[in-house]
Amino acid sequence: MDNESSGRSDLGIETDGGVRTYTVRLELVDEPGELLNALAPIAENGGNLMSIHHERGNITPRGHIPVEVDLGCPPDRFDDIVESLRKTGVNVIQAGAERYGEEITLVLIGHLIETDLSETILQIENKASAAVLDVSLAAPEGTGDISSARFRIAIDSGRSDEVFETIRSIGTEKELTVIEPLMGGDA
Repeated sequence: MDNESSGRSDLGIETDGGVRTYTVRLELVDEPGELLNALAPIAENGGNLMSIHHERGNITPRGHIPVEVDLGCPPDRFDDIVESLRKTGVNVIQAGAERYGEEITLVLIGHLIETDLSETILQIENKASAAVLDVSLAAPEGTGDISSARFRIAIDSGRSDEVFETIRSIGTEKELTVIEPLMGGDA
């Protein structure tokens, strides 16, 4: 039975009185209470849990556990739910129809810690409409000196040029060097 015939829609199609069903894919740290912490923002923002698929046997490249949550809510509450999940530190891989179809990796070099690494991550996610999946930071001379960070970023397919342009702008603003991967070719 497909999603539409079961009354469920991953794309947020209305199912009953303005309430829509959404699928949210999360990545959680393998620690007690993490699943409960991830579900709280859904309930607090008016979401109704429909199903949870906790893939305990699978591990993401970051060593976390993938979790798929189906929830129902009015469309005007869905963005608040996703934003609340992200504010609590939950890594949202997919939210409803918002699918990230491509991953890019780049390196930022400079005073990453002094220029607020967390704020840099938020700018990348907000200004570039991307999801930072993984960050590896190296600060061999200490936090007050130049450091480097490798970012693995999920984006919508076909948007890499636009995303790189936005990240270059963030780098310029914070006096960071952006090292982009070579694009194109079959190597």
